[in-house]
Amino acid sequence: MVARVVTDLMAGPGWFSRWRKARALKRQDIGGAQWHRTMGRFSFFRTLPAADQQKLRELTALFLDRKTVIGAGGLQMTRDMQLVIAAQACLLVLNLDLDFYGDWVEVIVYPDEFITDYEYTDEDGVVHRVRGAISGEAWEQGPVILSWQDAAAADGGFGYNVVMHEFAHKIDMLNGDADGFPPLHADMDRKAWTDIFSAAYADFEQRLERREETPLDEYAAEDPAEFFAVLSELFFEKPDALHRAYPEVYGQLAAFYRQDPLERMKA
Repeated sequence: MVARVVTDLMAGPGWFSRWRKARALKRQDIGGAQWHRTMGRFSFFRTLPAADQQKLRELTALFLDRKTVIGAGGLQMTRDMQLVIAAQACLLVLNLDLDFYGDWVEVIVYPDEFITDYEYTDEDGVVHRVRGAISGEAWEQGPVILSWQDAAAADGGFGYNVVMHEFAHKIDMLNGDADGFPPLHADMDRKAWTDIFSAAYADFEQRLERREETPLDEYAAEDPAEFFAVLSELFFEKPDALHRAYPEVYGQLAAFYRQDPLERMKA
């Protein structure tokens, strides 16, 4: 018993966290060939430096140790499919922390779009309740629900990424309802975020009214929460397009996610 106590003390502060992390990585070991396939699948993975790919590999393994990624509607999930979803989700928090995904446990994956009941408020303030097919959904303190067909279709050249979209909502929900205002870092200016995103949102609505071409999906005009989620997709998928359209928004997202996908793409 004495010897064990001495060993633990010699391990230094944080030894238990390190031991628990090592055990999780062993449980969720990702083989080299399997990880290589995952990184080769999408361009936003291929632009990552080797050190970041390795960091993402660890985060993905830890994510899969904390969450269950299960199939529904007859879908049989494989390890490769789980990696495709988990790695995309973890790219958002590559330089943040997995605790950004800390208050829920399940990712539910359907083969294709799934039917759900949802509500929206029109321009006159009337609430409508409808039933329809969607490709993704994020519940506050609940699961993320995805369409596998849409998750696998990322990097299609349109800036559309259902995994990143729904996980951006999860990050947005950390400080309450999704409203396009996630919990900012201490070194970020809340007023600057509000002013820049509000101006971009208003400009985007005006562009839609004029029927101008825009790199953003029209769904971004639904509300500020969807605007933030769609912008997050574009930030990682087509950073050059976002930077051209809204350079100040790009700067805010780079400060928040602590990443610069545009520089990675140039490199």
